[in-house]
Amino acid sequence: MSETTHFLCNIEDGIASLALNRPERKNPLTFDSYAELRDWFRALPYRDDVDVVIFTSNGGNFSSGGDVHDIIGPLTKMKMKELLAFTRMTGDLVKAMIHCGKPIISAVDGVCAGAGAIISMASDLRIATPEAKTAFLFNRVGLAGCDMGACAILPRIIGQTRAAELLYLGRSMNSLEGERWGFFNQVVPADELITTAKGIGRRIADGPTFANMMTKTALAQEWSMTLDQAIEAEAQAQAICMQGQDFHRAYHAFVAKERPVFEGD
Repeated sequence: MSETTHFLCNIEDGIASLALNRPERKNPLTFDSYAELRDWFRALPYRDDVDVVIFTSNGGNFSSGGDVHDIIGPLTKMKMKELLAFTRMTGDLVKAMIHCGKPIISAVDGVCAGAGAIISMASDLRIATPEAKTAFLFNRVGLAGCDMGACAILPRIIGQTRAAELLYLGRSMNSLEGERWGFFNQVVPADELITTAKGIGRRIADGPTFANMMTKTALAQEWSMTLDQAIEAEAQAQAICMQGQDFHRAYHAFVAKERPVFEGD
């Protein structure tokens, strides 16, 4: 296990498995777990021992979001400056995930609500069980649906009107609906969830990891680019990757009719 205090972290052969660790309360987030997750993802671009991250469920649930007693209650007593510091911190977690340079897979089982739904949304890939229920329930607690980037990211995944429905109503999206709408890549039985996520993670970790970093960077940065800017950025990114050894390894393996072994350089 890696040295983390407020969430579980196991790093093995390039794959980091994370999980919130309060299964008896459906894994809510606290001020401390928010901050530690933010800092962990912020440091990730500088780590060579992690190539892919899998955010897993624990005890049959992904996350119930912000803890009612540890977060919601104290927030009702804070002044504006303190509230803004908190909302910026939660948004910084999403930004850290997007800019960490490593693909992130969310393996979603059971409850995936509020900030838990946001963590899943901010991941690159999402696998679910039939029991998964995802809810962006901010308006059900008297808040706007525009939380932690939801109004920017969710419409890009499932479309504007579907995102509006979830954000205005705060209702749960079941797994089959989520798969049909493109939120989940696939739905698998609960006993296959971790195996499936790790299988995808292994394929990513065994791939050209430097090139994967470039892909993740492009996916994030090209949201705000014109088409001409995006094509130029991709031309530069690809030229950089063509100087890497993984590109040469792939070519020589193809010529030799072998499978390439990538090393991330």
